[in-house]
Amino acid sequence: MHPFSLSYAPDAATAIAAHAGHPGLAFIAGGTDLIGLMKDRLTLPDCVMDINGLSDLSLIEPLPGGGIRIGALARMSDVAANMEVRRRFPVVAEGLLFAASGQLRNMASIGGNIMQRTRCAYFRDEDRPPCNKRQPNSGCSALHGVNRNHAIFGWSDACIATHPSDVAVAFAAMDAIVLIRGRSGERSIPFTDFHCLPGNTPERDNVLERGDLILAIEVPGRPEGRASHYLKLRDRQSYEFALVSAAAAVATDDKRIRSVRLAMGGVAPRPWRLAAAEEALGGIALDETDKLRAAIATSFADVRPHAHNAFKIELAQRVALRALQTAGARA
Repeated sequence: MHPFSLSYAPDAATAIAAHAGHPGLAFIAGGTDLIGLMKDRLTLPDCVMDINGLSDLSLIEPLPGGGIRIGALARMSDVAANMEVRRRFPVVAEGLLFAASGQLRNMASIGGNIMQRTRCAYFRDEDRPPCNKRQPNSGCSALHGVNRNHAIFGWSDACIATHPSDVAVAFAAMDAIVLIRGRSGERSIPFTDFHCLPGNTPERDNVLERGDLILAIEVPGRPEGRASHYLKLRDRQSYEFALVSAAAAVATDDKRIRSVRLAMGGVAPRPWRLAAAEEALGGIALDETDKLRAAIATSFADVRPHAHNAFKIELAQRVALRALQTAGARA
């Protein structure tokens, strides 16, 4: 058992200063990922600081213009049940309800969910096979190992793991913003820039620095928000991470696509926007399935599968199509 001290944050300024000044300190909210990482000895903090007393960070607030602000300490189950979230952004509520189990959703915070670390079996393996994310420059066992669940976009030779969060895919699709307070004040980060691609530094999951505290996620009002859907394919129905998932949101004119947002999970080290497909889908009717399929395929021109996951190419396109047409039926 790794010994650590437990402290409580009386306010955000104290939490930020403590985190900035103590490299061995970790914040804890719901603890649904941190405790697992500690048990697996993937992170061994000397001090754990409970931030649940920062009650302002648990609020869920509608914003003018149709957006919504979700506090970093809001529990997943509370966000999924919130009527304004469900009305304005069904894709966010659905992304949450597809995640984990009811018990975990009752504990897990939104800020912790988007920061959770990969479920790559080599990263989590207690026998410690080579893993650059766990031990830089040791190698990537998945690259030439069992890589059925791994990335087909955005990976590097240093790491091919995928990001596990479901709601992060919905946030990426809706151009959400992460609000952060750090040593130099507050800043806003577009959600699509929050998570890092592995490159040569796969140990770095996101852009946070020491002393950074996530305050909230803001989802801006968008015409596509109400006609949105999250679809997740997994190996079993209960408590399983995505093999492939898609978040789709669409605005239409007479059933023809005026604008669309598409992001995918289970295929990359971060939520993956299908930017080329979004552009190509403009003007296509929602019942023109062949044209929709061809437009979605434009985002797969640079796909790079591995020995065991080439099936994800076709599967991901099918999932994106189904999510898009389901979202369109709500328009």
